Amino acid sequence: MPKVTVDGQEIEVPAGATVLQACEMAGKEIPRFCYHERLSIAGNCRMCLVEVKPGPPKPQASCALPAAEGQEIRTDSPMVKKAREGVMEFLLINHPLDCPICDQGGECDLQDQAVAYGRGGSRYHENKRAVTEKYMGPLIKTIMTRCIHCTRCVRFSEEIAGVDEIGALYRGEDMQITTYLEQAAAHELSANVIDLCPVGALTSRPYAFEARPWELKKTLSIDVSDAVGANIMLHSKGREVMRALPRVNDDVNEEWLSDKGRYQVDGLTKRRLDRVWIRREGTLQPAEWTEAFGMISGALKRGKASIAAVAGDLVDAETMFAAKALVNACGSQLTEARQTGMTYDVSNLAAVNFNSTFAGIETADAILIVGSNVRWEAALLNVRLRKAVKAGAKVYIIGPEWDPTYPATFLGSDLKILNRVPKELGDFMKSAKRPAVILGAAALAKGALPAALKLVDKFNLVRTSEDGSVWNGFNVLHISAARMASLMLGFALPGGMADVAAAKPKVLLSLGADEMDYAPYAKSLKVYIGHHGDKGAHHADIILPGASYAEKDGTYVNTEGRVQFAEKAVFAPGDAREDWTILRALADALRVNVGFDSFAELQAKMIAAVPALGEEGLADYGALPKADSSAKAEGEIAGYPIKDFYLTNPIARASAVMQQCSDELLHGADVKEAAE
Repeated sequence: MPKVTVDGQEIEVPAGATVLQACEMAGKEIPRFCYHERLSIAGNCRMCLVEVKPGPPKPQASCALPAAEGQEIRTDSPMVKKAREGVMEFLLINHPLDCPICDQGGECDLQDQAVAYGRGGSRYHENKRAVTEKYMGPLIKTIMTRCIHCTRCVRFSEEIAGVDEIGALYRGEDMQITTYLEQAAAHELSANVIDLCPVGALTSRPYAFEARPWELKKTLSIDVSDAVGANIMLHSKGREVMRALPRVNDDVNEEWLSDKGRYQVDGLTKRRLDRVWIRREGTLQPAEWTEAFGMISGALKRGKASIAAVAGDLVDAETMFAAKALVNACGSQLTEARQTGMTYDVSNLAAVNFNSTFAGIETADAILIVGSNVRWEAALLNVRLRKAVKAGAKVYIIGPEWDPTYPATFLGSDLKILNRVPKELGDFMKSAKRPAVILGAAALAKGALPAALKLVDKFNLVRTSEDGSVWNGFNVLHISAARMASLMLGFALPGGMADVAAAKPKVLLSLGADEMDYAPYAKSLKVYIGHHGDKGAHHADIILPGASYAEKDGTYVNTEGRVQFAEKAVFAPGDAREDWTILRALADALRVNVGFDSFAELQAKMIAAVPALGEEGLADYGALPKADSSAKAEGEIAGYPIKDFYLTNPIARASAVMQQCSDELLHGADVKEAAE
């Protein structure tokens, strides 16, 4: 490891580190625009200039210069100060004076670095250049006259998203960053370029002119649009969530966020259920809480045990625990969270967990994906798979073809391949050092889990690596944010939704279950506890308005078994209440004891029942079960469960932005402005 001296301080840096990284290790702030830790080095903004000896007597770009033994680096010399002022002056030559009306104001790298490292004025008095506006779709607003050609957006699209949609045209002062043919950037991670842009060239179109950063309250939360559990920050103003931004978590989402997780938040204020409704003579009419509770208790007066609860995809662990406590207190065991009807065995949670972890899957060198369109079901996991492929991994996929953004071999859609693995695939998986299998929702729905577990021994998926760590390459990829928490809480029945329907409960509690089939419950009193007027509310006999994920504290467990906590950002609208309080009040109406009177008591009782839910981080599910040697996979995967990436949950379906993305980016609709 080379030793270098930074401003008189000698430090040791890792081999391969750059001078910029060495300076940061020494605690020095180096300004930069083009350099980003997760992107390749471009070295084209020249803002990170430092003085290095031995070397030419001129400032050098620290981001592109390797640190070498014996280097003397100065970050504060007169030469460096003058050079940075000169670079900043050049960058500002054509930059418009847009700060008062620019959405980047207050969180702009160019503003901050101009103040810290720039001159007090400009010597440029010629005409500034202007660039025509580009259209990058419904999410990204462009004012390319502000662009300083850092190329972060270009490198993100090519290297991280794997979609070559943004590039540079022309040369010199005519250079412009644009999407090819000025079409919309149509991929699931496109809006991350807004966070990357160090100036106001790329800003958020839905958020344009809405608020300034200093007006917003910031709340730590978890994205519930898929089962990845991306760490997000909700920015709210008053009682409205204005935007969602990613938080850095290298183990989960790095610092990226899917477009759905970022932009579905405008749906939080649309189509909301904010009062109690009761169906009378075929139509829903406004009512009071006491009347609704009276109807529920009346339906159960001949036997409280005829009650069931079904949890939706966005529900937190505390709500499910409260519902289970209520149902059990009534003498019933009918609870289920796999609302679409899946019936896989949940007696061993290690068999339905993403055991390799998201960070670990990057190190896999052979990957078999069974029945999953990863790009739509977990866009941020697809980023990890791209890294694995870049490092030399080979990917094989069983299922209908989709564009994975990296080289992959499709083996067809017949699940019988799991019974008799092709020799080429078998030999490659066995010879790999870190083989991995990813089982998706489409395969789970076809009952492929037992047959897939046989691959654990066949491919030696669980092994001790050369570094002494244990590698577990068997993974199940869920698509519901509530799934793993529900399984940890024992919310599932052996026969799934069929068991609930067969019991013919007099009262069905639907906890935001908007994807389930309500036909078998025609004779049940259907009570919908949720926040949006979606499918569940349309079928309900009683609607009790609940809180969305942004309006309550709650625990979520992602598909790799990582326990995470989301905080309450805003209050629910109107008469809507947090779900657990509704269930607690219903317990009083039914005259049963659930054992808690506050959220703290509820959480404590839940953690006492399932201790793993009280410790943030990866839950330990133990070893994989022994596979059934007689298990066979049958059937063909005709399609994947997600038909429209942008409209997978009631919040997204209520979002005008998500509707526009679906129309324009997936279905090719020509979305016109009002004036047209």
